[in-house]
Amino acid sequence: MAGEKQLTFDTRGHQLTNINVWTADSRWLAYDVRPKGSDFSGLTIERVNISSGEIETLYCASQGAHVGVVTVSPDARPRYVFIHGPENPDASWKYDFHHRRGTLLDAEKSALPVTLDAFDITEPYTPGALRGGSHVHVFSPDGSRLSFTYNDHVMHEWDPAQDLRNVGVALANHPVRASKMHPREYDGSHFCVLVSQTTPQPQPGSDQINRAYEEGWIGTRGYVNANGQRQRWALAFIGDTLSAKGEKLPEVFVVDLPDNDEAYRVAGEHPLQGTATRLPAPPSGVMQRRLTFTADRPYPGVVSQPRHWLRASPDGSTLAFLMKDCRGIVQVWGVSPVGGEPWQISHAASDIQSAFSWHPQGKALALVCDNSVVLLDVASGEMHALTERTEVPPSGDAVVFSPDGKWVAFMREISGFNQIFITPV
Repeated sequence: MAGEKQLTFDTRGHQLTNINVWTADSRWLAYDVRPKGSDFSGLTIERVNISSGEIETLYCASQGAHVGVVTVSPDARPRYVFIHGPENPDASWKYDFHHRRGTLLDAEKSALPVTLDAFDITEPYTPGALRGGSHVHVFSPDGSRLSFTYNDHVMHEWDPAQDLRNVGVALANHPVRASKMHPREYDGSHFCVLVSQTTPQPQPGSDQINRAYEEGWIGTRGYVNANGQRQRWALAFIGDTLSAKGEKLPEVFVVDLPDNDEAYRVAGEHPLQGTATRLPAPPSGVMQRRLTFTADRPYPGVVSQPRHWLRASPDGSTLAFLMKDCRGIVQVWGVSPVGGEPWQISHAASDIQSAFSWHPQGKALALVCDNSVVLLDVASGEMHALTERTEVPPSGDAVVFSPDGKWVAFMREISGFNQIFITPV
């Protein structure tokens, strides 16, 4: 083993997001500063140079707001997107799942970011604007759009049980103006829609879901469908179904998306912008499909621990996810976006302990197993340790390949705070 390198050292938490944390040249890692991953109290978005250790502050929040969960565009000139909490929070309006927004920073253009998603909570609602909070914004492989997860303020106020987690898409170069009838409303730089379809009470044994989350773009240029045609845009996500017995059963789902940006403006069965008693709805032409049916397995369903996000191979042919094997051990599994039976990729003696990422060439995954960062060969299932085994495992939140495939970034807890490390591949 060539050995790992610690990049951050101070007494603050340093939090990597689970994907897209590297600049395209593989020289910088972007992160936010939080005591713990679940404590959204960071003030700055920063980056660290992996060669020199130089740290740059990209943005500092003000007026009582906090920021976090930064990802980077794949462009040669990086753009940074992150969650921004509300300014001047008070007892009636403070950071929450439905009170946050996406913020996009092009540091070479301006020191000030722009708001990604417009916010309009006054009837009549505005198509392309959101009515709640967006989260974990991830650029598509070409940088033209972003995915995000979402919770809705209007539904939360009407009936919290109707505020269901969903997956959305933000399209660049389509700015949206909000009505500004409420003091918390604002404009956005992107046209935003929800693309998943949820229902508060799924029918047991059906493909209906009440939660869509942990999404990932499929392929650098989509995937080849069952007809041999290329589906250019698609997202995979975890959807919570109910088994025939009425028990929660997370499964793998796909949404096929329109090729043409203008198609996102065309409403489907229900209004894009939602109503006072209905969530925003997907555009016409968005197709949601269930891929896995695991109810009859000894240990059914996609696992929730460790928390992970569905990640597709660069060619789009394989969606990787975590599920227990017949012994009850958490393993990496694969399934085709076209459908069919999932197959077991890893055969570890102990649980996979982390989220994971694909090598840019698509032949391996980086993850944590047996308290080490390891390289998992997708074809053979063999694992090769990249770091020494330690008594306390590396953080399971993020294990991310660099774009050139030469490094893996991850975190360890040192004296109670996450610090950023890299290891060569």
